[in-house]
Amino acid sequence: MFKPLDPLLHSELRLAIMSILVSSAEVDFRYLKEQTNATSGNLSVQIDKLNAAGYIEVAKTFKGKMPCTLCKITQKGLDAFEDYVKTLQDYIRL
Repeated sequence: MFKPLDPLLHSELRLAIMSILVSSAEVDFRYLKEQTNATSGNLSVQIDKLNAAGYIEVAKTFKGKMPCTLCKITQKGLDAFEDYVKTLQDYIRL
């Protein structure tokens, strides 16, 4: 009857991260923090979960002398996000 929703994307913060990354080639940690109003610790944990699942790629670099964490969505993550949205749409239509 109802297709299960991806529990990894069903978290509000992880869904917000993925929503931002879908429309951006690459986003830094600071931008994600500003857009989601998440704490650094919580955002870091959620990014780690998405990275471990293969939904995003994380690169740690420097801007000048400041550390910079960059995130971008993978094809697996994009497919999962699109499937999640389609499943939600199916729920609404019933």
